[in-house]
Amino acid sequence: MDEKAVRFIVAGKVQGVFFRASTAREAARLGLRGHAINLADGRVEVLAVGGAAAIDELGRWLQRGPPAARVDRVEHEPVADPQVGDGFRTG
Repeated sequence: MDEKAVRFIVAGKVQGVFFRASTAREAARLGLRGHAINLADGRVEVLAVGGAAAIDELGRWLQRGPPAARVDRVEHEPVADPQVGDGFRTG
């Protein structure tokens, strides 16, 4: 399977609404590795590594997020050499 890695930056009401935990569950369901972490400016960074179709599906999910979230914008960029272990973590 060809893997790719993408960094998503999600802006809106995405902290304090279980966004990271919900993202980790969705990523695990899709078989992705990586992380979801809060940024100091109120956004969330999501690094996802895995199959292209699964990453695309996660990207679509990030546009909505969990019910309590309000997503205003999702930016994304490819990552050439992601440093991630197994599984998907939050921090």
